[in-house]
Amino acid sequence: MGGQPRVAVIGAGAAGLASLKALADVGVPAVCFEAADQVGGLWVYGVPGSPAYRTLHLNTSRRRTEFADHPMPEDWPDYPDHTRIAGYLADYAHRFGLLDSVRLRHAVERVAPDPGGTWTVHATGPDGPVAVTVEAVVVANGHNRVPKPPSPGYPGACTAEQWHSHDYRGPEQLAGRRVLVVGGGNSAMDIAVDASYAAARTLLSLRRGVWVVPKYLLGRPSDTLNGALARRLPWRLRQRISQLTLTATVGPPTRYGLPAPAHGFLQDHPTLSDGLLSRLTHGDIEARPGIARFDGDRVEFTDGRSDEIDLVVWCTGYRVEIPFLDPALLGDGAETLPLYRHVFHPDAPGLLFVGLMQSTGAAFPLVEAQARLVAGHLAGRYALPDPQTQRAACRAELRAATARWGQRRPAMRVDFDAYLAELGRELAAGARRARSTAAAARPGARP
Repeated sequence: MGGQPRVAVIGAGAAGLASLKALADVGVPAVCFEAADQVGGLWVYGVPGSPAYRTLHLNTSRRRTEFADHPMPEDWPDYPDHTRIAGYLADYAHRFGLLDSVRLRHAVERVAPDPGGTWTVHATGPDGPVAVTVEAVVVANGHNRVPKPPSPGYPGACTAEQWHSHDYRGPEQLAGRRVLVVGGGNSAMDIAVDASYAAARTLLSLRRGVWVVPKYLLGRPSDTLNGALARRLPWRLRQRISQLTLTATVGPPTRYGLPAPAHGFLQDHPTLSDGLLSRLTHGDIEARPGIARFDGDRVEFTDGRSDEIDLVVWCTGYRVEIPFLDPALLGDGAETLPLYRHVFHPDAPGLLFVGLMQSTGAAFPLVEAQARLVAGHLAGRYALPDPQTQRAACRAELRAATARWGQRRPAMRVDFDAYLAELGRELAAGARRARSTAAAARPGARP
């Protein structure tokens, strides 16, 4: 797009590219800063800072993951690998002419508000420092970059080698080793399955139980079944039906030696794996409860068992950090930041977020919908409600999320289907507000 950019987008992964596309659609010039040397974000294997590993695949199905205006090819498998997804994002950028707006190898160091209501973005690129002043900043840099160690730590001294899942690249790293994988998320399951084929022994430790969902249920990608129910039923009823279906088809997690889930289905991020349950039943992965303590190359678990290990892989997630923003703009931290519809900062006009959420399903359709809100707002086609209404909505959403997800990042949690529908309603409501404001401002309009 020609002209001086009005908006700066930070990050050229899925969220940043969707933001650029939405802004281009409404004629708002933008510039995007990306620290890597290519677009695609975390899906680009081998790029510094990317958590992608060689065996990484989607854990949501192709049809539930694709952008609405850029379908994935029909001949692709239901769960494509990282190479296809990185290529898909690059194709998206090329198809919609986004690459001219992306400044690669530009790391954003500071974003600061200006006295006149604008924002200045300071970055460092191949040719030195860069500063650009814009009307608005879209933070779309993701939140899977800063590994989070186990907290609190465990008693004792561990002499085994220790990695975070962020350091994992492929099964060859595990060959012949006695591996302990700690965690219950998708990366933990993938790495444990990889280890079960390469390592001398594989242990999987879960401090709390999770629902393990196979990628296919009743002959269909499992997330499509919940999607069909979501259009008709509230989440509590969907939860009951989903748990009954899982129990009838694969049985409860305890059947496989895993802890019983502490929460009902749909009250945590789903853990999808076709291989885990099979490898557990064959004894190639051995389930363990939480860790009690370390003693050199031995680990003792809370059930009294102890095992010798060579390597611990901590699959304990990531810290949500936005280092280029003044901490005063983040309040108690990015994880608890109240954002209207998970997008708009109520106290900092012009500071917007795309992708700062945790979904029960795929991310791409959600960041695409968030980006449309952002673009509509910056083009004057979508008007926000007054700040008091925004804050009240944030408080109500937080109460509902806490009731459902407890204290596990409730400010970031969204139900994929419910949130996607909500964003559609919000866009329409904001368009009505914008038209009403424009009509009231016309000469001769009645007060």
